[in-house]
This record gives sequence, C-alpha cells and structure tokens, in this order.
Amino acid sequence: MIQIWIIAISLFLIITFLYWKITNGYFKNKVYGKKMFKQWGTRSFYWQGAILISGGLTIITMFLLKCGNFLTF
Repeated sequence: MIQIWIIAISLFLIITFLYWKITNGYFKNKVYGKKMFKQWGTRSFYWQGAILISGGLTIITMFLLKCGNFLTF
C-alpha cells in the first residue's frame, strides 16, 4: 500500500513540474503579463489550475497503470 502512495505522489510531482515548465512562460508573458503575474492572486489562480490538472492526470495515469496490470491494489 505504501508503494502505491509513493508512486502516486512521485507521479503528481513529476506531472506538476512538467506542467510548470511548459506553461509558466506562456502565462507569465502572454496571458497575464509580467507585472500582473507578480501579484499573489494571479499566481494563486495559476497554481490552482496546475494542481487540478496534475491531480487529474495523476488519477488517469494510475487508472491506466491499474488497467494495464502494472499496478495491483
């Protein structure tokens, strides 16, 4: 059971990091602008979306690993 949590948490962190690397420059420069992105409220909306997307992708990935018989729980 602990192995599943370790896999899930590491998958979540990897997906969150990749999402940040891919989208940070786009949101900072094109969507909000550098000055607006420095505000706390704007960044909280960005990170809220990042956590929701990463959580969803982690759940889908864990489900696919379970369906492919790579994980058993």
